[in-house]
Amino acid sequence: MKAEHNERLTRVGPGTPAGELLRRYWQPVALLDEFDPAQDPDMAIRPVRAVRVLGQDFVLFRDTQGRFGLLDRDCPHRGADLAYGRNEGDGLRCPFHGWKFDTTGHCTDTPAEPLGSTLHTRIRQRSYPLIERSGVLFGWFGPEGSTPPALPALDCFEAPASHTFAFKGLWHCNWLQAFEVGIDPAHASYLHRFFEDESLDESYGKQFRGASMGAINGERWPMTRVLREFARPDIACMATPWGLRLTALRHLSETLTHVRITNAVFPQTFVIPLSETMTITQIHVPVDDTHNYWYAFFTSFDGPVDKQTMREQRLASVTLPGYVPKAGRHNDWGFNAEEQVNRTFLGMGERDINVHDQWACESMGAIQDRTREHLGTTDKAIAMYRRMLLDAIDSVAAGGTPPGIGDAALHDQIHGPDTVDGIAPAQGWQDWWLAQVRQRRDNAPWRNRLAPGSVTASDEATT
Repeated sequence: MKAEHNERLTRVGPGTPAGELLRRYWQPVALLDEFDPAQDPDMAIRPVRAVRVLGQDFVLFRDTQGRFGLLDRDCPHRGADLAYGRNEGDGLRCPFHGWKFDTTGHCTDTPAEPLGSTLHTRIRQRSYPLIERSGVLFGWFGPEGSTPPALPALDCFEAPASHTFAFKGLWHCNWLQAFEVGIDPAHASYLHRFFEDESLDESYGKQFRGASMGAINGERWPMTRVLREFARPDIACMATPWGLRLTALRHLSETLTHVRITNAVFPQTFVIPLSETMTITQIHVPVDDTHNYWYAFFTSFDGPVDKQTMREQRLASVTLPGYVPKAGRHNDWGFNAEEQVNRTFLGMGERDINVHDQWACESMGAIQDRTREHLGTTDKAIAMYRRMLLDAIDSVAAGGTPPGIGDAALHDQIHGPDTVDGIAPAQGWQDWWLAQVRQRRDNAPWRNRLAPGSVTASDEATT
């Protein structure tokens, strides 16, 4: 890749080409859990958080009516930091001179001004639209006065609260190299290779620890075994209204094939199977050019999500309140040479594979130098996605409509998207996977029909 293209794809601040594109999409800004006193006792006293997204600083606060406000962080009076403001229940007051702002950004008080002053009626701090879905607050950072599109009917937004769980984590690298891990089907056979398989009874909520759907000679195989023993997948990708659908086939025998269907939801989301009945929808949100938060939505098509178990599994790996991983460059991501020889291909733990992806991304450097890489056949989805991203950047810069979920006209065609991870007949795997996702939707207590726009046999032409 040319250096100028790498710059164009990775820089996200105001006025940058990629930054202007990403501002046309809803961006996660916080978990509702971050305002839960059970997770952070300070929230019972002062529900205010500093937020940095796309290289800009904001303050997020909640008033006594339960309304959230997302405002520019610098006070419009003299530029002091509103993240240290006094939350007085009906607004946030700057401690410098007492100017006060409600959740919409209107200035309601300028107490140092002379009696009768109407200055406050002419002052407004920019506020940003907010919506809440599945335990996450999303902000809209498009041009002031623009109307954001609604969020599309992705499963993670359509399922009830009982059947979704959201978590996040901070990575010290650019958003693009973090996102690209999610559209790389080949890496899992190496980066996430375990030399021994864990009991399937202990697999709940753990990526690649559960069994693939289906059986071989009556035996259910853990996904870890499939990845380990069949490490050369055939990968295909096709354009969809939401972005890309990826198909990875691992040929087990003359009669059986392992099929894994995942999706890239443009511009920064991927959807993958966690188990037979649960998916992960993960969004990589740029904090700035060299940091990003991943937000993961776990969606169950079976029973309610065990949020306490999933939260405890993941809280063990981060430090609050910033959701900063305990593993990182500072401690070699927990690397253990003995483990690398005897237990895992990487040597960075068996309980949390998120650390594996974190290492892969952070070890590239704060911003990957793509002028030095050499893409292979298995990187076809990454190459296709980068072309889509460059085209979208150019289109928006020319005044065009952002593609995928940023285009409201496409929303009737955007649902799901469907995923699968299973052992299928080598001949007719296309019909097999379509039948599996239909059955999963039919059995879902919150969605007992195939969603309009979900997959059909005619969708299966791949490139």
